[in-house]
Amino acid sequence: MIKENLSKIRERISLVCLKMKQDPKQITIVAVSKGRTIEQIKEVQDTGMLDIGENRVQEALLKYKQLSAIRYPLSAIRWHMVGHLQANKAKEAVRIFDLIQSVDSLRLALEINKQAAKISKVQNVLIQINTSSQPSKFGFKPDETIEVIKDMVKLKNINIKGLMTIAPIVDNPEKTRPYFKMLRELRDKINNLQLTAYSSQLLSMGMSNDFEVAIEEGSGMIRLGRVMFSR
Repeated sequence: MIKENLSKIRERISLVCLKMKQDPKQITIVAVSKGRTIEQIKEVQDTGMLDIGENRVQEALLKYKQLSAIRYPLSAIRWHMVGHLQANKAKEAVRIFDLIQSVDSLRLALEINKQAAKISKVQNVLIQINTSSQPSKFGFKPDETIEVIKDMVKLKNINIKGLMTIAPIVDNPEKTRPYFKMLRELRDKINNLQLTAYSSQLLSMGMSNDFEVAIEEGSGMIRLGRVMFSR
């Protein structure tokens, strides 16, 4: 079923990219495996996908250990932390995640930097932005992002790869466009100010119900759960 779902997803991505005159291969699909089994993760990997997203550190650690126990090649997986990360879980997160997409406070960034330094790792991260200003969502306010990045670039064991946002749940995917557009414009402003060592910052935005709109607005990484695993 996952193979068939992925085929349909890629067809949808290709149609959007054709309209945008973009290469579909530039879009990274992260399969969000919250609540999914080891067998389902292996099934995803069998399709050739490398990127697995987890919402909780403890669940990710459990799956990591289970895959290690059956000698599954963990080097074949790129682990993404896509859920809210508490600072007291940073030590475990730095050990296994290739990309932490949900850095939503300076306190968390400092702790990630501290724990990464202990194991001589430069941790790739995305800064989470609350583009909808919903109190229920984590992330920095868009207007404070510039100052936040000025502080974070001083941390030697963090590598800021780009920005992430979660759009509100709406009845029509088109209604998410302003939130994705806001993140793209913020990324462009960061690039223009040359706040980081490189430009073309990654945008992680778009989920099962709105990924096509997100791609139209410049997303280079989409996080898919339901549409990937549904039967």
